[in-house]
Amino acid sequence: EVHLVESGGGSVQAGGSLRLSCTASGAGLRRYESYCRGWFRQTPGKEREGVAAIDFDGSTNYADSVKGRFIISNDSAKNTVFLQMNSLNNEDTGMYYCAAHSGWGCSVAPGSRDFDYWGQGTQVTVSS
Repeated sequence: EVHLVESGGGSVQAGGSLRLSCTASGAGLRRYESYCRGWFRQTPGKEREGVAAIDFDGSTNYADSVKGRFIISNDSAKNTVFLQMNSLNNEDTGMYYCAAHSGWGCSVAPGSRDFDYWGQGTQVTVSS
């Protein structure tokens, strides 16, 4: 079992930046570094959207809407995954969730393997 807690959300003006953090704890922590870890976001009335993922070997993948603006990274010593968000726009507003799974394949693309562990979410609001 892995428990995930997000932080770092807030309100920012368009063009600004935020860095989200997701810290893991729990009995499954010893294997956490081997997990696929991702970030998702959801806005009321819209489906949940995968944003970025990072695998055990450091490989990453991103939604087309955030490529070149967002960076996912990992601090193994702190059991924390980060999402650096730059050049934010109104479309980036939403509740951001971190997630993890221990299975094969690491992607946030639609139709990819479901994630098993989820945080409670942190709100990001971008205003013009």
